[in-house]
Amino acid sequence: MDKQISVAKFEGRHRMQPLNLPAFEFKVKREADKLWIYDQIRKKFIFLTPEEWVRQHFLNFLINHRNYPKSLIKVEGGLVYNQLKKRSDILVFNRTGKPWMIIECKAFNIGVDEDTLRQVSVYNHTHRSKYIVVTNGLKHYCAHVDWTMNKTQSLTDLPDFEADEN
Repeated sequence: MDKQISVAKFEGRHRMQPLNLPAFEFKVKREADKLWIYDQIRKKFIFLTPEEWVRQHFLNFLINHRNYPKSLIKVEGGLVYNQLKKRSDILVFNRTGKPWMIIECKAFNIGVDEDTLRQVSVYNHTHRSKYIVVTNGLKHYCAHVDWTMNKTQSLTDLPDFEADEN
């Protein structure tokens, strides 16, 4: 696909919703009559779905706008919860290698709210990360998990990585 195509033109032509995240110069290609988007973490092209559109925009936001280290981010990592195999969309580790933030990405046409955030917190019982995030690219919810007090508190913004990496 032509690299010079504008984001707005791409979004309109391929039914991808403009998101409430910064635009970026993504790489897409057409292969076997399907669209693929480049994932800078997995270093390969991934089949472009509405959920993947959100995930790639959120990754760009974390890395290029919030300065989260790319080397400490894992995409679609496996986990086991109640003997069921699940996967986390995005997992951010702290500098000691422990899960620090788990992020669940939904397609832009799927609603997210605090109930969705609570559902994702169930997955977090395996990782025990300090933060959980849910996004559909339009709305974003973040919460801090206090494991010692067994409490979850909604936040108005994502934490800065360097200021709070423990």
